[in-house]
Amino acid sequence: MKYKIKHSTTYQYADFVSLCQNQARLTPETNSRQICHNSQIEIIPPASYLHEYTDYFHNKVSVFEIATQHKALTVTMVSEVELLNQADINLEKIDKPWEEVRDLLATPCTNTLLKASEFVLPSLFTPIEEGIKDYALISFTEQRNLIVACTDLMARIFHEFQYDPGFTTISTPMSVVFAQKRGVCQDFAHFALACLRSIGLAGRYVSGYIETMPPEGEEKLEGADATHAWFAIFIPGFGWLDFDPTNNVLPSDQHITLAFGRDFSDVTPLKGVVFGGGSQLLDVAVDMIRLE
Repeated sequence: MKYKIKHSTTYQYADFVSLCQNQARLTPETNSRQICHNSQIEIIPPASYLHEYTDYFHNKVSVFEIATQHKALTVTMVSEVELLNQADINLEKIDKPWEEVRDLLATPCTNTLLKASEFVLPSLFTPIEEGIKDYALISFTEQRNLIVACTDLMARIFHEFQYDPGFTTISTPMSVVFAQKRGVCQDFAHFALACLRSIGLAGRYVSGYIETMPPEGEEKLEGADATHAWFAIFIPGFGWLDFDPTNNVLPSDQHITLAFGRDFSDVTPLKGVVFGGGSQLLDVAVDMIRLE
């Protein structure tokens, strides 16, 4: 399956911006599940400076500066991504008790384990707060299979937390999300990561896209698809396995990976600094168009 993805971000400012400097993590990655065949960024007004580099987590980053006065900024990335046919993975053959994986990560003896162990540590958006470990251990019972336990944790978050796009912002504390059991995809991913890290397991935050389908008989609206977030857990001898607690599924043919890191702060699609501008309005539109 191939997709054309158009991700457009527009800022409208109340006053003139004299200078802005930004980082954009909007280029989908190429991995064992997908190939990004090409991507093209368009910046309006045109950038005075544009450079690309690969960050610590191997995400592609576009850095740009606009040194001319402007009251609006639009950044659009158009990419073509092919989702690869995955051979059926028999997850039942991965018979590892979660405690075994925890112990391997606690004393990493290979470069792979050492790199993965970085994702055991708490981060800005995944603090280990009171009660989170207890919540995790309901799923991670003694000697339980790692994948079975993680699947159970995903399902519990899906059933026990309410999706409420008006309840949280990026600054809402984890304690509030946990107490009220409400939030959006990034909250659910952060909470799952906090659970995993509280018991010594390695989890990483994944940003990407998910295709949305219109009701039967209706046309798909432009800009109706969405950015999305989920998490992945590290399994020695296998690698990283993705889990989507917002939808209670293992991501497959409707999920496209954009970037990954410790939490949202590592993969923010567009961030930067502006001089001037005053108040601002933000609009984000995403389209995933099937090419075949």
